[in-house]
Parts: sequence; C-alpha cells; structure tokens
Amino acid sequence: MANKLSPTSFTRANRLGTIHGGTLASLVDLGGSLAVASTGRFKTGVSTDLNVTYLAPGGAPGDTLKATAVCEKSRYTATPAVKSIHGAQTDVAAVGKTLAFTTVTFTNSKGQVAARGSHTKYVTGTMGADGPFVAPAEYAEDVE
Repeated sequence: MANKLSPTSFTRANRLGTIHGGTLASLVDLGGSLAVASTGRFKTGVSTDLNVTYLAPGGAPGDTLKATAVCEKSRYTATPAVKSIHGAQTDVAAVGKTLAFTTVTFTNSKGQVAARGSHTKYVTGTMGADGPFVAPAEYAEDVE
C-alpha cells in the first residue's frame, strides 16, 4: 500500500512539515490488519500490541511514502505467499492459532527507512466456517 500526501494535507503533517508520527502509527494499525486479511481471514482480529520506531523523516506533503506490510510466522507454519498490490509487496508467511505478528516498514521518497512498526493481533475465531475467504471473481482486484 502507498500513501501520497498532497500539498494541502496539513492535518497529517507535524510542526516540522513532515508526516506526523501519529499518522504513521495509524497506518501500522491499518497495514497490520490488511496483512492479516490477506491470509484469507473473515475478520482481522483485535490488536494486542502496537509499536512504532521512527528512524528518518517520513516526507513532506506531496512526497510519496511507501508502506510494506508483512504478516510473519507465528505458532504454526504455512506456505509463504507473495502478493503485489498497487506496487507495494506484501509477504504472508503464516498466522498462528491465537496470535498474528505483523510488521510494517515505511520508506520515504529518498529510499530511506523512515519508520518500522510491529502490530500483534489476537486472531482466534477469525477464520470463516468455510476456511479462507476468497472474493467472488467479479469483485477480485487486478493484482500482480
């Protein structure tokens, strides 16, 4: 997933004119949930922990900020799957029976890692009764 800040998006900028850390924290929450959803779960679970480490400026309004969300191995293993959605790569390794561990990495327009976030989700009961959710063909997005 990628977020492009427009020149008039001052509500997402901090006093230094770069993307606000709270916005990045919200995107860690969203990105972690999307990574869990990409495993075919009917629901994405409940957050149990969220952490963000800020490493470099995320960018000013108008810059492109790339976010890569990964759902990492948990208690049980599964065959890794790689999906590319709108130019951002999402690697899905596995989700456990109880918890899913995700990481989200933000790269600024200079190619620097701007921030890294981790998001742990409680996922018991999130798989549908019929197994992984698959969108009907008429609603499926064109993914590479």
